Amino acid sequence: MFIVHIADITMFYAPASGGVRTYLDAKHRRLFTRPGIRHSLLIPGASFSERDGIYTVPAPALPFGKGYRFPLRLAPWRNVLQDLQPELIEVGDPYLTAWAALDARRQLDVPVIGFYHSDLPLLISNRMGNWVTTNIEAYVRKLYGNFDRVLAPSRVMAEKLTGLGVKNVFVQPLGVDLQTFHPGARDSGLRAELGIDENTHLLIFAGRGSKEKNLPVLLACMKRLGRRYHLLLVGSSMPAAVPGNVTVVDEFCPATQVARLMASADALLHAGDQETFGLVILEAMASGIPVVAVAAGAFEEIVTEQCGLLCRPNDPQAMANAVRELFEQGCAALGQQARRHVERHYSWDTVVNSLLGHYHAVLGSQWPQVANG
Repeated sequence: MFIVHIADITMFYAPASGGVRTYLDAKHRRLFTRPGIRHSLLIPGASFSERDGIYTVPAPALPFGKGYRFPLRLAPWRNVLQDLQPELIEVGDPYLTAWAALDARRQLDVPVIGFYHSDLPLLISNRMGNWVTTNIEAYVRKLYGNFDRVLAPSRVMAEKLTGLGVKNVFVQPLGVDLQTFHPGARDSGLRAELGIDENTHLLIFAGRGSKEKNLPVLLACMKRLGRRYHLLLVGSSMPAAVPGNVTVVDEFCPATQVARLMASADALLHAGDQETFGLVILEAMASGIPVVAVAAGAFEEIVTEQCGLLCRPNDPQAMANAVRELFEQGCAALGQQARRHVERHYSWDTVVNSLLGHYHAVLGSQWPQVANG
């Protein structure tokens, strides 16, 4: 039986990784069970190793990088790809591993798909200033112009790429683990654990405390909401100085722990206005809670009026008003609708089936019928 071999390659993979690792792990688990498909995943590590189709390629650790490693040599990555001889390569970052995949393509003569997970010009300009934006945009245009097909997790990201002149861009949303993030993970004892009253409205934000998340907006919002509302901030690099109605869990938490906290809260609060997708939004919805987020980035695409409310960005008062309105509408009913919405549109099985459609399109006659599952 002919088997099509798909290889993913990325440096965005670390113990405390976010959406990219979640996507790759979910994809790897599902492709492993598909007849006619072999899936390999190339990620950075301390040394060469292989286990269950996951290959680590040596790369130095980033100082203060929370487990991330940054490849400096192209050859080891290209050589592993040449040894594996996949029929298709998917690239998950815009750095050296992307060029290694394109280099391997010249020897293997296989298509390469680029998944544009991060808004690179915005990311770098946030850290270095707008003076670099033009050069970074030119880099993105050159790199992603080399791929046979480019996937973006949201329409807003796809439009940015096409605006730069990149061709063959397709929207491919991510998914959510409906088993881990589930209303059944609710813990009725969480409020007592936090030392708050049973009638207190409990909000949650989970993620990294990076600049793009706009956590000061959340804190200012909580000051306006007052004692009847409480916010739980969960994740690494969280602020230490917070209002009295905010509790901080300043550490990376495994998915099962985040799922328990989410399902036990009343709603998710998110002030980030630069999100390329917003996986945490889906995780909250899957947990059976609605969302208050800002009308910016990809949130306008994934937060429907049945699942929560959107408010003006960078406006703590507007966010506080939206939170009050959400509770007036009834969080429980909205949360049930949110769960049904993600079940219908964002299961990982749905996402993987859509991905296989992209792979089929670029491989054409090389795609085995059995791989359609």
